[in-house]
Amino acid sequence: MTQADAIVVGSGPNGLAAAVTLTAAGLRVHVIEGAALAGGGCRTSELTLPGFHHDVCSAAHPLAAASGFFQRFGLAERGIDLIHPEVVFAHPLDGGGAAVVTRSVAQTGRRLGSDETAYSALMGPLADGVDDLAAAVLSSMRRPPRPSSALLAFARDGLRPATAVAARLHTEQARALVAGVAAHAMMPLTARPTAGVGLLLAALAHGVGWPVVAGGSARLTDAMVDAVTAGGGTVETGRWVQSLDELPAARVILLDVSPRSLVALAGDRLPARYRQALTRFRYGPGICKVDFAVSGPVPWTNRHCALAGTLHLGGSFEEVAAGEAEVAAGRHPGSPYVLVVQAGVVDPTRAPAGQQTLWAYCHVPSGSTVDMGDRVQRQIERFAPGFGDLVLARHSATAAQTALDNPNYVGGDIAAGAQSVRQILARPTARWNPYRTPLPGVYLCSASTPPGPGVHGRCGELAALTALRDRFAITEPVDVGAGLPRAAAPQGAT
Repeated sequence: MTQADAIVVGSGPNGLAAAVTLTAAGLRVHVIEGAALAGGGCRTSELTLPGFHHDVCSAAHPLAAASGFFQRFGLAERGIDLIHPEVVFAHPLDGGGAAVVTRSVAQTGRRLGSDETAYSALMGPLADGVDDLAAAVLSSMRRPPRPSSALLAFARDGLRPATAVAARLHTEQARALVAGVAAHAMMPLTARPTAGVGLLLAALAHGVGWPVVAGGSARLTDAMVDAVTAGGGTVETGRWVQSLDELPAARVILLDVSPRSLVALAGDRLPARYRQALTRFRYGPGICKVDFAVSGPVPWTNRHCALAGTLHLGGSFEEVAAGEAEVAAGRHPGSPYVLVVQAGVVDPTRAPAGQQTLWAYCHVPSGSTVDMGDRVQRQIERFAPGFGDLVLARHSATAAQTALDNPNYVGGDIAAGAQSVRQILARPTARWNPYRTPLPGVYLCSASTPPGPGVHGRCGELAALTALRDRFAITEPVDVGAGLPRAAAPQGAT
């Protein structure tokens, strides 16, 4: 291999976004990935039966749709189709009712009965200003954003617990809707800022949708690999790096790894204070993921659920809150909150004709070795009687197995770190530029840096832009979509 200007360790969406950015700046980039395939959590594999293609971790992509990086990268121009279900997400309830969220705030509100006005007042400003909201949230968080009505509305509730928002709503559907989106935070619903996580995801549902990638999430990271190699870079898989000393000489090294792995890779080369700060970084609960190969559409009791790309299962606000509190206390809930994605409602390529894949996970204590497959299936059958009769095969991955497959998911934490207020604003430590490490030329670019978890590529892009300024004096915008056939492509990133 020709000596590289930059080495990127880890090929998740952030490592690849860093590599794409560096390649677009004219650098020779070499990516090193421990797994057999590039992509990190954004991969697709036949986990159950031949012909059934399951997303390994990331499945629905509101943040990819909202990400400035992917907008500049040009997904559609690279043949990546983000497809949108008619119902963005749904939260079924016992007795056949459901909270049903579509792209329209007004339509969603009308289905919430007496909470129509309250929901519209809560979500209308956020949905209308979703571009401002996304730009602020998907930033380095080093400077206050330019004020807007959407950001002011978000600031009023974003740092509160989900219980505070739910207290202003009265119908079971509206309160359950809040529980379902807020529980993505993987925290008790009494904790801050679970309201902010839920409001952001709901705003994205209305503003950009929660699309799936046609053919599987791996199409997205495959396009990023193609962009790196087309620019003269190389991607090496099947090589786990144990120490920075193993790496070839390069002017910059970007690490798409957890803070715990950074400590292991650098060892005593890190100053003691920084190393100690990294060891204090907190990780959240894990997940147990369950994939199903099914012989046909899931028989949801509520007809709108059959049109939903994503579903939140767990019953009422109080039931979801109780389940998440159990996980936070180190216990495995008997009736867990379950997140489901049924890509087959819009993407028939995931399975043989007439059949479907079903993606699901629930939260569990960190490092759990418990297979929650039976509990997850029972929760699905609670709202879709007869589902078990359709199951052709099932594949479970415990939290411990998830961490083994991807070391960035410490203890099975797919958020790469607890989403507390402190760890959103100072991630992974309190530094002006969180991507720089104390080691010259070494940068951290994983989801353990701002803006945090999700398939948006911004952690990698922002770290790469820092490295370009520091080590190559490149301060001009980098066009990651150079050469694509489109007009007036947005440039640069901040």
